[in-house]
Amino acid sequence: MIVVFGSINVDLAFKVPALPGPGETAVGPGYEIALGGKGANQAVAAAHDGNPVALIGAVGTDAFATLAREWLLASGIDCTRVSRVEGATGCAAIAVDGAGRNQIIVGAGANAALRADDVDDALLGSSTTLVLQREIDVAENRRLVQRARRRGARTLLNAAPASGLDIAELDGVDAIVVNEHEAIDLGRAVGLDPAGATADALAARLERLVVVTLGAAGATAALGSAGWRSAALDVTPVDTTAAGDAFVGVFAGALDRGQGVEAALRRACIAGSLACTVTGAQPSLPRRDQIDRHL
Repeated sequence: MIVVFGSINVDLAFKVPALPGPGETAVGPGYEIALGGKGANQAVAAAHDGNPVALIGAVGTDAFATLAREWLLASGIDCTRVSRVEGATGCAAIAVDGAGRNQIIVGAGANAALRADDVDDALLGSSTTLVLQREIDVAENRRLVQRARRRGARTLLNAAPASGLDIAELDGVDAIVVNEHEAIDLGRAVGLDPAGATADALAARLERLVVVTLGAAGATAALGSAGWRSAALDVTPVDTTAAGDAFVGVFAGALDRGQGVEAALRRACIAGSLACTVTGAQPSLPRRDQIDRHL
């Protein structure tokens, strides 16, 4: 079973001709409202790929909270541990240019209230893969990882955003997923030169599974002396928002189903590629039959 401990946002997505710089205003033809947040995105990605998923998160007391819960339930996710707290639901403003590149501003809102104690011990057994990100209080991540480790659960951290990462946050984590920019931040945290922050170098330094996503170039992974690489699909991107989350959710789900790293990496690369072909975060997350057709 996949247990996701993470953020829930409502995304406001804007298509613009070019991403704005400091002091600039970008005007587009309209906007879309959709469910987002790395935790919610990864939970939905895993659920769309046929995995049982429980999401532990928090929403506010505003109208966005009702929308978020409805969208999560529609994806078949167990939301019994999604709490309502006073205040606003997390929200993200996403600008996407004609090349599919994005620029994102996030207001944490209710996500700041999420606590490790919100996760029952019953969810942290040996049959659980716990998925975490860094959009919520990293101290709560650390507390939960230690509990999960004691109870025998597999733990996977998407170290994003990686800026300001403390190496102590990785204590007890079984697998780490970063993109190529986050790999550089992670490399700095462990004393590697930016040019040498590869999956194999990071895995050797951290002594655990490290996965580095490389956008259109696919992804690499390493653990000990073993290494893997998978290509991405040849697609024309229209929006890269949530491509990384599609990768993480599907990768975690494949591992949870007992697939090896190589098979999980290949499946996740397909999911991330397909996510780039649809506008928006949640609408872009592919379903199991779509992934299967491209294997």
